[in-house]
Amino acid sequence: MKILVTGANGQLGTVIKKESSIFPDLAIFYTDIEETDICSKESVQLALKKYAPNVVVNCAAYTAVDKAEDEEDKAFALNADAPANLAEQCKLMGVKLIHISTDYVFDGKSNVPYVETDKVNPQSVYGKSKLEGELRSMALGNTMVIRTSWLYSAYGNNFMKTMLKYGKERPELRVVFDQTGTPTLANDLAYAILRIAESPERLFTPEIFHFSNQGVCSWYDFAYEIIKQAGLTTKITPITTSDYPTKAIRPQYSVLNKQKITNLLEMEIPHWRQSLVKCLQEYLR
Repeated sequence: MKILVTGANGQLGTVIKKESSIFPDLAIFYTDIEETDICSKESVQLALKKYAPNVVVNCAAYTAVDKAEDEEDKAFALNADAPANLAEQCKLMGVKLIHISTDYVFDGKSNVPYVETDKVNPQSVYGKSKLEGELRSMALGNTMVIRTSWLYSAYGNNFMKTMLKYGKERPELRVVFDQTGTPTLANDLAYAILRIAESPERLFTPEIFHFSNQGVCSWYDFAYEIIKQAGLTTKITPITTSDYPTKAIRPQYSVLNKQKITNLLEMEIPHWRQSLVKCLQEYLR
C-alpha cells in the first residue's frame, strides 16, 4: 500500500514519519509546499503521477487561528480550496483522501461531547475555512475527514512546548480555565491514520470521524499537568477567557465523542494524561 502525506513538514506530518516504522508494509512518501502546492491543480497532478499513491493524507493547513481573522483569503485558500482541489484530483485518479479537520467547526456551546452529526457553527475564520474544506472535499465521495482537537507533540509549535519554554523562564503562568476540551497527542492520531491507510479496503470510510485522546480538561488543567510532570516549579494561575482576550473566538467546550472511530478501528484510545507522560519523556530525553 502506498501513501502520500501532504504538509509533511508540519507537526502531524513529522510525527507520521516517526510512527511509520510501526507499519513496515506501508510505502510512505512525503511532500510539502516546496515540492507540491496543493492549491494548484497541476502541482497535485504531478505529485499523484510521481508517487502513484493509494491514499493521500492531507496534513497541510493554515493553523494561525488569530492571524486568520486578518488573513481570511489565505486561510480559505489552504483550508478550503486546497482540500477541494486534492479531493478532485484524487477522485480523477482513483485515490482515497484522508483530510484532517478541527473541533473549531463547532460553536462550543454544548455540554456533552460532540458526535460527528452534531450541528456545526464555527465562530472564527479558521473554523469557517476548515468547515468549508470538509464540505467541499467530502462532496466528491472519496474523502474521509478526521476532526481532532488541541494537537501537540514533541515537534513543531504547540501548547505543551510553549508551557515548557515559559515555565523555565517565568515564575508564574496565567492560563484560562473556562475552555474545556481534550488534548490530542499527534503520535496517537498518526497511529490511527496509518491504521486506516494500511487497510483502506476494510477501514476507509468516506465519512466524518472524531479523534482525540480520552478524558476532559481545561487549558489550565493541561498546563498544570505539563509543568508538574516536567518537574518545574512555575505557579499556574487560572484565569477566565475574558482575562485573556484573543482576536478569534475559541470554543468554550470542544470535547469530541470518539466512539465511532474506536468502533471502526477496534482500538482503545489512551487517556490524555497517559499520552502526555509519554510525550514529555520523548521530548525531555
